[in-house]
Amino acid sequence: MQQIQSRPNYSNASHPFPEAEFGAMKHPISIAESLATRFEQTAVERDKRGGTAKAERDLLRDSGLLTLSVPEEFGGGGAPWTDILKIVRIFARVDSSIAQLFGFQHLMLATVELFGNEQQREYYYRRTVESRWFWGNALNPLDVNTQATPHADGTLRINGRKGFSTGSVDSDALIVSALLDGKLIVTAVPSNRAGIHILGDWDNMGQRQTDSGTVEFSNLVIEQGEVLRSPGPLGSIRASLRPCLAQSIIANVYLGLAEGALAEARDYTRTQTRPWLASGVDRPQEDPYILSHYGTMWLELQAAKSLTNLAAEAFQRAWDEGEALTENQRGRCALDIAAAKAITTQAGLDVCNRMFEVMGSRATSTSARLDRFWRNLRTYTLHDPVDYKIRELGDWALNTRIPNPSFYS
Repeated sequence: MQQIQSRPNYSNASHPFPEAEFGAMKHPISIAESLATRFEQTAVERDKRGGTAKAERDLLRDSGLLTLSVPEEFGGGGAPWTDILKIVRIFARVDSSIAQLFGFQHLMLATVELFGNEQQREYYYRRTVESRWFWGNALNPLDVNTQATPHADGTLRINGRKGFSTGSVDSDALIVSALLDGKLIVTAVPSNRAGIHILGDWDNMGQRQTDSGTVEFSNLVIEQGEVLRSPGPLGSIRASLRPCLAQSIIANVYLGLAEGALAEARDYTRTQTRPWLASGVDRPQEDPYILSHYGTMWLELQAAKSLTNLAAEAFQRAWDEGEALTENQRGRCALDIAAAKAITTQAGLDVCNRMFEVMGSRATSTSARLDRFWRNLRTYTLHDPVDYKIRELGDWALNTRIPNPSFYS
């Protein structure tokens, strides 16, 4: 099996980043930073509007970043996960919806890598590169009413619905799960196939452009070759890395969001905040209570950043083990990621709330939409309860038990 290189050669002439708009053979991190600057310019307006970030999704298609995790032998970037997660964080600082979409693109590709056979991997990888596919997610294992039934011609028929289907609108392919005789199956299918109805009904208070709404299935035909081999935690140890990657992506979105909130607060404090009349100082930058808040926020994010970086490195090591990965190695990786997920949740929510203490009442203006950081983080932190991550960490600290793989750990 092709291993994603830990030190990719981005200067290779065959590397898929030649688009003139972004500069020939530019490093993916540089491309991401250029895109983030553009995304930031429209982030407030798009937060108001909601719906699909079609122009921004097309910029991602054109950038080559959607194929970063595809092995080089299939025309992709062969990038390490540490770089991909860094890009998730870069995007999240300015637009956490785009960060989630980008992260889930690579989670879906990792699903093909971890669950698929060699023929499936090659087919879906090459199609993704050649057709610039954007993948959507309709796997949600909590929606158990989606059923697959065998048909006389050897195909399956899927009926039911999936909620929280991130990236489904404007997607080219979907990862879809269903129950077949009580057992989970995972499939990869084109989004425009008859029997798939993408409702585009996502209208939550945060993450407003992730298109995480409902997908319905009505006699959706699934060929045998579209059923992936190993559905995650129920398959091999290596396949159970999928939830570890999902949690890593989410932690980096949280961290990037909090970093973006702190940067916005700092700019606002320096340019618009007025010192409180009892402070005895001329500038808000000298107010002792404002300085205390900034010190606390910075400290929280330094700790969160350190643990999140360690978790990314742990995931990369586990990924590089391939099929030799052991239960203990996988479990220790999951614990590192659980720590990152817990601290980015706690620190992020505190920063996105505390930022208003250092900006003042005028920062609550609707037009500024500075509450979008809190709304985005509060919405996304409900993905799965952080209490269960802390419980796993407690079970390790007290009983030295590693967590059992599930689709959320």
